[in-house]
Order: sequence, then structure tokens, then C-alpha cells
Amino acid sequence: MPLLRNIGLLATCRAEGLQQDIHPIPRAALAWDDGRVVWAGPESDLPRHLEAGETLDAGGRLVIPGLVDCHTHLAFGGWRADDFERRIRGESYLEIAASGGGILSTVRATRACSEEALLKRGAGVLDDMVALGVTTVECKSGYGLDEASELKILRVYQKLAELGPMRLVPTLLAAHTVAPEYRDRRSAYVDLVVDRIIPAAGRERLARCCDVFVEDSAFTVEEARRILTAGRAAGLAPKLHADQITAGGGAELAGELGALSADHLENVSRGGIDAMQRAGVVAVSLPIATLYLGQAPMPARRLIEAGVRVAVATDFNPGSAPSWHLPLALTLACTLQRMTPAEAVKGATIHAARAIGLEAEIGSLEPGKAADFAIIDAPDVNHWLYQFRPNACLQTVIRGATRWRAS
Repeated sequence: MPLLRNIGLLATCRAEGLQQDIHPIPRAALAWDDGRVVWAGPESDLPRHLEAGETLDAGGRLVIPGLVDCHTHLAFGGWRADDFERRIRGESYLEIAASGGGILSTVRATRACSEEALLKRGAGVLDDMVALGVTTVECKSGYGLDEASELKILRVYQKLAELGPMRLVPTLLAAHTVAPEYRDRRSAYVDLVVDRIIPAAGRERLARCCDVFVEDSAFTVEEARRILTAGRAAGLAPKLHADQITAGGGAELAGELGALSADHLENVSRGGIDAMQRAGVVAVSLPIATLYLGQAPMPARRLIEAGVRVAVATDFNPGSAPSWHLPLALTLACTLQRMTPAEAVKGATIHAARAIGLEAEIGSLEPGKAADFAIIDAPDVNHWLYQFRPNACLQTVIRGATRWRAS
């Protein structure tokens, strides 16, 4: 039974308590067997029978649960560097989308991309993510916008999950925006999503969640309600892109439906916050997108003070968040959203796990849960997120096996 000793600080990140409560244990040890944690606590209290197996040394460093990136758009074709310049010159996200840029330009590139090319690119990104201490990734479709292309993306995720070692949670986002060929027939596109794409994804068990972008340039609350209800009937848990550019009622709908999460929320209303709190909906902060779009950040302090759990993710995508660096997102959550480092870390561990429905399996280091963890070259979470580095992760363990180690 492997044992990790000489942990300077073990952030267990249990679910109970406030957003800031990461339940740290100084001078700790961690033991696991068959991929699951069997003991986490002060090294001075270590049961004698756990000392007999293989022993590893954390070197007095910080150990955290494996990071959970609970919002990414992993598989897509092309990039959108031109959009980046256009925004710098003053064009808005909605103006770029209306002129044929934005999401629809990625749709064209993704439809033309082979499954093999998407698989190769996705595998490379996941390799980089595991080196950062990320052990679980939610990955959305949404750049196909027709039945064949949406299912192609989800099958790529299925193959990536089979290749391992990363734990992947696939989400169907066929309702990312209206497909270009349905521009003047949006109700027919909603019918396509409800009547064909969702049933196919559910029948083939290609997705665990169903997401909708509720926004002026995408879908209305009424359309989203219909889509997410159909998704739930097919066994897909609801999630929403909500209130990113405008306050469109997405957070209120998330509360009404008891969604796993509402993501973005830069323009969330007081009523939306209250609805999410009552229903236990996780708010997913995406500060890299906030940075790239030049927006006012999600009001994390208001959400936390209202009792809403706040997760932090990258929103990795080719337009508004072309980075999969989750530690960067955590530092930005601190600087842009005034979250403390401990609040941000809890947001990328147990709260992120809750946002994808896996909080019983991952997100914290306690007996019975997956032995997913990372050794960070820092004395504590404050120093880790304060001193931004290309990578402070020294070792990543998934299901009890080392999957990356710094050379």
C-alpha cells in the first residue's frame, strides 16, 4: 500500500464548510490502495500498519486533490487569432459573431476536421493539462452543430477517455448557437437538437450532461428549457452557459431546473443568484474568458456571500479562452474576482467536482475517494497562486498511479 510522507501541507478540500475551508493538514501523510485513499491525516497519527508498504517523500511541499477543469471545449478545428485582434480594435463579441466570425468560424473548421485530427490535438492538450496537476476534465461539443459533427466530437471524447489516463466528462452542447444553415429557421434547429441529436447522444451513451448557451446571440430561456428538459429525459444532466454578455435569465432557469451548474455569470442578477442558491446550483467562474473579452468579472464575492458554491475552470476554447492553464485561471480568480487562494482552490477541486456530478468520487482527499492528487512546489496555497510560474506541479497521480513527474 503506497504512502506519501513528509507533506508540508495537505489541502484535503472536503465539501463541508465555507468556500474558504480547504481543511488543511500540516505535516501530513497520505495512503492509498487500489486507486483509492485509505488514510489522510497528520503524519504523527499514522497507523502503524500503513508504514509497511512503498514510501514516497513529498519533500515538505504542498499536496492538493487532483484539479478538476469543469468547463472546456476541448475538441475543435482551427484557431481564432483574428477575432483576438478584432476585439483589441474595439469590436464586440456579438459584433464579431454577427459578421460570421466567432463560434461559426470554428464550426466551419471543425466540420472539415477529421476525427483522427481532433483526437490527436485533444490528446496533446490533455498531456499538457495532466502536467499541471489536472486529473479530470469536462469537455463539451458545440462546434459541430449538426448531428454527424456533434456525435463525431463526442466520439473523440469517448476514445480519449479510453486512452486515459485522464477522467473525462463529455457534455453535449449542440445548443451552442444556431447552425448557419438554420439561420432563418431557428425553431427547426431546436427541433433537430431535441428530436435527433439529444436522443442519439443518449442512446449511444456519448454524453453525461447537456448544456445550452442562453444569450441574445444564441438561445432564449424558453428554447433552453425545452432543450434541457429533453436532455434530462435522455439521461443527460442539465448545465448552462448563463448571463455572460447580458442578463438573460439563464441563472434563474438553472435554479428552476436544478442544473448542475450555471457558467460565466458575469452579468448575473440578484434573482438569479438567489435561485441558484436555493437549488444548490454551482456557479462556474471562467476568468480567462473574462480577461480575453475585457469584461467586468463574475461577481464571485456576491455569489459566495449568498451561499452559492463557486467553481473555477478554464473555458478552454479557440475564441474567448485559448488556454488550458487551470492554475492561471485560479490566479486570475484571485486577482480579478477577489477570491482568496483557498477559495479558488476549493473551486477547482470539490466544487468543480460537484459541477460535473462527481463530488462523491473526486475533488477531495478523504478515505474512499479516488487517489487523485498533485504535489505542488510551494509551501501553501497562498504562495502557489501568488507566485505565478509556468508550472509549479512536480507530480500528478491519477487513481493511485503516477501519470506525470517533473524531470
